[in-house]
Amino acid sequence: MSELKKENIFIKIKNMPVDSIPKTLLVAVALCLLCSMIVSFAAVNLKSVQDINKIRDKQKNVLQVAGIYYKGIDIEKSFASFQPMVVDMEKGVYSNKFDPKVFDDKKAASDPTLSVLLKDDPASIGRRSNFTTIYLLKNKDGSLDKIILPIYGYGLWSTLYGFIALEENCNDIFGLQFYQHAETPGLGAEVDNPKWKAQWKGKKLNNQNGELMIQVAKTSGLKKEYHIDAIAGATLTSNGVDNLVKFWMGKAGFKKFLENLKNGEV
Repeated sequence: MSELKKENIFIKIKNMPVDSIPKTLLVAVALCLLCSMIVSFAAVNLKSVQDINKIRDKQKNVLQVAGIYYKGIDIEKSFASFQPMVVDMEKGVYSNKFDPKVFDDKKAASDPTLSVLLKDDPASIGRRSNFTTIYLLKNKDGSLDKIILPIYGYGLWSTLYGFIALEENCNDIFGLQFYQHAETPGLGAEVDNPKWKAQWKGKKLNNQNGELMIQVAKTSGLKKEYHIDAIAGATLTSNGVDNLVKFWMGKAGFKKFLENLKNGEV
């Protein structure tokens, strides 16, 4: 298109009535294009910053569930106290096939070559990765202090992603923390309520016979050491948490690994 034609088109547009439909549409389209370019530019250029923020948020939640987070803490420095390890979920032992610092559990769970399709799927996750990153918190003398295990499963509206912290005996729960979900504010989102989360501390996963006993329910005939009160008005979210904890602490989850760890066989 010649410069003269371009100039004529520009003049025609400029001379259009301000409230004319063609001019209104042209302005709207131009604004949309400009905004889309700005958003695209920001998304591309800020991706590295967003990725770092996601990592820091995840690290913060690991620190919180382990009970060592406080306002103003150097998250990166404190997280260095944890030893990440990749667990072979089938064998229940550590795997050296992947670098635990960069291994992506979520991607692995959707990769058919690195995951298994679940027939019995109480947590409604579809597939379970054959390898999962866990975090070990060690004492200064090198002895084990806590084990941080990732857990996730479907609630009412969303998949809840979080961590459960266990004491060195691999049975006593120290804490539970969710870092991502979209449950109903004031109802299912009460999984973030400190009072509700405080219930988990000191509870036990299994009885003396090794049977998984932990339960989230409104009422229970179980001993208090195995029972977590369900969230009032959020039955489906509570059921989801119950299902996902039982799944990950059960045979299809970390049970074999925890038994091996307890017996010194990893």
